[in-house]
Amino acid sequence: MKIAVINGPNLNFTGIRQPHVYGTATLEEINRQIEDEAQGLAALCSVNISLEFFQSNIEGEIINFIQRCHLDLFDGIILNPGAFSHYSYAIRDAVASITSPVIEVHMSNTMAREDFRRTSVVAPVCIGQVCGFGLHSYTMAIYALIHCIS
Repeated sequence: MKIAVINGPNLNFTGIRQPHVYGTATLEEINRQIEDEAQGLAALCSVNISLEFFQSNIEGEIINFIQRCHLDLFDGIILNPGAFSHYSYAIRDAVASITSPVIEVHMSNTMAREDFRRTSVVAPVCIGQVCGFGLHSYTMAIYALIHCIS
């Protein structure tokens, strides 16, 4: 099972930016933990999981990567669009144009934050959304993809 983990703007500053919201782990540390937890889930569910990580602060690069995932036949995508989730109809359209299931994730509980963070234009074209569980939001999304794809 080939899964892409896509992180949007400012997530490269995880560990620096608002540690009271996002924690103190860097994105590299988070990715390593996601990889470790994914391998644990793979063993538990008797599947092989291969993760590819991507981060960009640039909307068009995220769109290009989503399209590449489709062309390269990824089985699923975990997408943390960051602030793009609130207004990027271009990312929404990219997700809507592919057949791979996409789960939107956020480390923070967007519903408990500022009003503008409570609406995602991306979520309606995803198979689901997980938010508020820190880096475990990604693990929950992987678990959901395993059961959606298998």
